[in-house]
Amino acid sequence: MLTIAALRQDRPPWKATARRVLLPLAVVFAVLATAGWMARGDTPPPSAYTREHDAWSRDTLHGAPLPDPERPAAEISAFFAGLTDAEADTLALTYPLVVGNLAGAPLTLRYEANRVALADAAEAERERIAVGGFSPAGAHEARRRLNRFTTLASPDRQILAFDPSGRGKVAEVLGDLESADRVALIVPGVDSDLLGFQKTFGKYTAPVGMAQALHRVERDLEPDLNTAVIAWADYDAPTGIAMSAFTGDRAEAGAERLLTTLSGLPGEAPVALLCHSYGSVVCGLAADRLPARVTDIAVAGSPGMRAPDVTALGTGARVWAMVAEDDWISSVPHLEVGPLGHGADPTEPGFGARRLSAGDAEGHGGYFEPGAESLVNLALVATGAVDDVRCAPGVSYCAPSDPCAVLT
Repeated sequence: MLTIAALRQDRPPWKATARRVLLPLAVVFAVLATAGWMARGDTPPPSAYTREHDAWSRDTLHGAPLPDPERPAAEISAFFAGLTDAEADTLALTYPLVVGNLAGAPLTLRYEANRVALADAAEAERERIAVGGFSPAGAHEARRRLNRFTTLASPDRQILAFDPSGRGKVAEVLGDLESADRVALIVPGVDSDLLGFQKTFGKYTAPVGMAQALHRVERDLEPDLNTAVIAWADYDAPTGIAMSAFTGDRAEAGAERLLTTLSGLPGEAPVALLCHSYGSVVCGLAADRLPARVTDIAVAGSPGMRAPDVTALGTGARVWAMVAEDDWISSVPHLEVGPLGHGADPTEPGFGARRLSAGDAEGHGGYFEPGAESLVNLALVATGAVDDVRCAPGVSYCAPSDPCAVLT
C-alpha cells in the first residue's frame, strides 16, 4: 500500500500549488485577526476546514463528484471501498481535514490524514509565531498551540478527528478500535478544547488523562478483553462558567457530532458513553437517537440531561449516574427554565438512573483519578461487568441482575 509520505512526491501539481498558496493566506489572516488589524465588523476568513470542504465539493474523481461529507457513514464507507489505495491516500493527503473527520472513511486513513493536518497546522503556527505581533498572552497561547499540534502528530497517536478552527476540536483512540470487544467513549464537559485536551497538571481532569486512566483499569479488570477508549473533545464545549454552560445550544450541536462519530465506528462491539459534567447534557440530547450498540450511558457530576427522568430520555441503553460528595455541581439548582438550566438531577432517586458510588472521588474533576472507586465503577460499566459495580450509599440494588454491594 502506498503511504501518504510517498504520495507527497506524486500528488497532482495543481493540488500541491493550491496547498502552498492556501497555507500562507491562512497565516496572514490569522496574524491580522490576532493583532487586531481587521475591523470588528469584517467577515472573518473561512476556516481551514471550510476551505478544504469547499475545494472537496468542487473536485471530481473519474469524472464524478466526491461524496458530500454529510452523507451517511455507510455511503462514505462504500465510496472508499471502491477506491484504490493510491486514490484513497491521495485524497487524504490533498484534503486531510476532510478525510480525517469523515465518518465512514477507513480508520487508518483517518489517522494518517489527521497526522498530515496536524503537521500543516504546526507549520502554519510556526509561520504565525515568526511574523509576531502578539500580546504576551497571545504569544503564550500560540506556543501552546504549536506544542499541542506537534505532540498530537506523533506517529504513536491515533487521532480520530481534528479541526484547528476556533478553540479547536479533537478526538483520540486508545487501543484497537477495529478489533475491540468493548468500546468506551468519554464525553467531557467545559473547557474541552484543543488546549484543554490533555494536561500536565490536573492530568485526569482532561480527556486524554481520563481515557488513559480508564483504559488502564479496564485492562486490569478484564485482561482478556480487547478494549478501546475514545477521548472525544470533538464539539464546541463551553468555557468555564460562560453563559453557554447554562444553556443547551452547545450540547445540541455536540449531540449531532456525537451521533455522527458513533455512526462511523467500525465493527459491532458494544459501546458505553461515559459523560462528565456538561458532557452529560450532550449525551442526554443524543440519547433517543443512539445506535443500538450503545448499551450504557454513565454520567458523573451531571448538571442534568435535559430530561425529567430516564423514560423521557427515550433510550434503550442503561443509564447510570454518580456524584462525588463534595462536588459543587450538587449545589447548582437542577432546573430548566426556557433556555436556561439542564433539568433534573440524574442522581436523584426519582430520575430513575442506576445510582453508582463515587467513593472517595474529590470535587468535580476527580472521577477519573487512578485509585478512585468512581473510576473502577465507570470501567466496570465500560467493560460490561455491571454486576460488580458498587451502588451509591444507601442503595442496595442498581445492577441488572445481582444486587449491588452495599457500602459499609
